[in-house]
Amino acid sequence: DAARILCDICKNTMMDESPVKEGKIELAAAADGLFKVDGARLRLVNSFGQMMIATRHGNTPVKKGDKLCGTRIIPLVIEKEKMQRVRELCGDEPLLQLLPYKIKKAGVLATGSEVFRGRIKDTFTPVLEEKLAEFNVEVVYKQVLDDKPEQITAAIKTAIEEKGAEMVLCTGGMSVDPDDKTPLAIKNAGVNVVTYGAPVLPGAMFLLSYTDDGRPVCGLPGCVMYAKRTIFDLVLPYLAAGVPVTREQ
Repeated sequence: DAARILCDICKNTMMDESPVKEGKIELAAAADGLFKVDGARLRLVNSFGQMMIATRHGNTPVKKGDKLCGTRIIPLVIEKEKMQRVRELCGDEPLLQLLPYKIKKAGVLATGSEVFRGRIKDTFTPVLEEKLAEFNVEVVYKQVLDDKPEQITAAIKTAIEEKGAEMVLCTGGMSVDPDDKTPLAIKNAGVNVVTYGAPVLPGAMFLLSYTDDGRPVCGLPGCVMYAKRTIFDLVLPYLAAGVPVTREQ
């Protein structure tokens, strides 16, 4: 009975629960998605005494079937009043959330005169296609563009307005060099810029913005092309799940 109460405190609709075994119930992901944990309420339960909820780290992508948490009381029995009290303190909102990925279509714009003129091969787009495929996002529009802001801006609008892209990723031209025009082009597309720059390595020159209807438009620095994990890998699960990312995050 106590395990049932702890499970009910945690569970949302995207989770499967195990049978009760040795006073414990485990929750697993019923679908791929972004896993989130209410840390304050988790600490409340775990500091209450005689009961515990162990979770995997929050704000991380999970696959269907991944274990999310285990719940149990620590002694053999516990007073009913204690379980009722902790349930009241936690309220009706589940302590855990699993948010399914919503975004299905993306546009990828590779910028740079060297790539545009064929002097070097575009190796950025294949990397992004592979990363997006992990979240079942299809690239519905891709272009290689010169370092001309008006062309990049027009391509962003085409991706969204004509091709139905729910997210646009612009690669290249993200440094502070005078001839790097991608940040200007993104700003000229009428987006709301959250941040240009991030305290993350690799990925300090990352740009994040949203259209008025909430579609992310990102400028990706060159490190995303060659580094296995960057700022983009931290942010992508949020973008795919349709969860707005703030400057503070």
